[in-house]
Amino acid sequence: MAFEVSYNLENEQQFWDELDDIVSTRCQEQDHEIIDNSLRSFLNVTTNYQAEYLQTDYSVAKCVFRLLEGDLFLTNKEYVRRQIIYCLLQEEDNPTLHMVTAFLLYDGRNSREDATIFEMMHAEGTFPRLVELVQMDTVQEDLRLHQLLLELLYESSRIQRLGREDFLAVNDAFVLYLLQIIEGASDDSEDPYHYPVIRVLLVLNEQYLVASTTYHQNGRPGVTNRIIKALSSHGMTYKTFGCNLILLLNRESETSLQLLILKVLYLIFGNRSTAEYFYTNDLHVLVDVILRNLIDLPHDSPAANALRHTYLRVLHPILTNSQISKPPYYKREDLLRLLHLLGSSGTHFAPVDETTQRLVKRCTSVRWLQPPVTEANDGYDGPHSPTEHMVNGQKELARRALGMNVQGGGESSNSVFEIATHTEKPGVQTPSIGKMVQ
Repeated sequence: MAFEVSYNLENEQQFWDELDDIVSTRCQEQDHEIIDNSLRSFLNVTTNYQAEYLQTDYSVAKCVFRLLEGDLFLTNKEYVRRQIIYCLLQEEDNPTLHMVTAFLLYDGRNSREDATIFEMMHAEGTFPRLVELVQMDTVQEDLRLHQLLLELLYESSRIQRLGREDFLAVNDAFVLYLLQIIEGASDDSEDPYHYPVIRVLLVLNEQYLVASTTYHQNGRPGVTNRIIKALSSHGMTYKTFGCNLILLLNRESETSLQLLILKVLYLIFGNRSTAEYFYTNDLHVLVDVILRNLIDLPHDSPAANALRHTYLRVLHPILTNSQISKPPYYKREDLLRLLHLLGSSGTHFAPVDETTQRLVKRCTSVRWLQPPVTEANDGYDGPHSPTEHMVNGQKELARRALGMNVQGGGESSNSVFEIATHTEKPGVQTPSIGKMVQ
């Protein structure tokens, strides 16, 4: 979108006045030339004076919302959106990319109920372009633009399912690049890079998980989960990602993000090559967080039930595959007490649903949670033992997580499908007994 108009504004007030004049342009939907000229003027004035008057994220957002609330956009939404998307696909100039990325991000967040802009972006194939832009050297030099692109990549990817061409844009180098950003950032979990990058990895993992179940059900070849693959091959190098997952799960109050974190934990602990990815001390913290969050979920909420089921599905491979399955058995009595509480209905609780009962039973059947065995059957691990069934199930899970073809099904296969289908709308807060008491 070439610029045709030059400006000579003397102060900030003139800048905002000029911007208001541009976004207030009234025209009919068929007046494409007028709309194009107005958009050129908007990008021209904002990019020329970005260094002077748009130095903060707040000022950029203020600028974008002037456009979103102006007559130019409100009377020509579809055309303006499409032109901005085309600009994202074609432009290389950082200031221009900054404004169009901010527009797409804030428009998407502002109209989450219909997700129109993200649907249009998906139809125009913007995902590979975003992956490309995030890795460009010139973009990486502009930290604010880089972060905006990461946020847009996350927001748009959590709404629309990726296609095979989209998955092709994500190679091993891209995933390792994101993990390296996390590893190289400061220890402060509030570091601007931590949250956006982690969320991109989380949403990519969910896309792989959903694709693996969908393709498997349709008999189509799966796609390799490059998140799990990277951790399988380079987990020892990228430990900070795991530490941040625990920190986020500990403090996250949005249900959809908790589910994203739990889904990647499910695959990490279900894959033999990544089951011991976490340091033992961090693993203990994770178990504590899961115990606390399970206790805090109310029993009379459908949303809480779905989240409880996901936590229990994650807990099982932790109990069977991680270091916690070896002596000294961490929080054994606390785990048994909690599982007993979740699996039984007392006078103050509604009847326990069948899924919770089944998942609790599955967790309590873990070998090291059982009472000491008698001498007669001590060490039995015959061809039909529970241990063998668990191992076989986890092998299948690992193969599916990495996009390999699998025959058969069973509890493991059902769990993969069920955990993949658990979703929640962005912004919905997790139910809490503590909040209800307050």
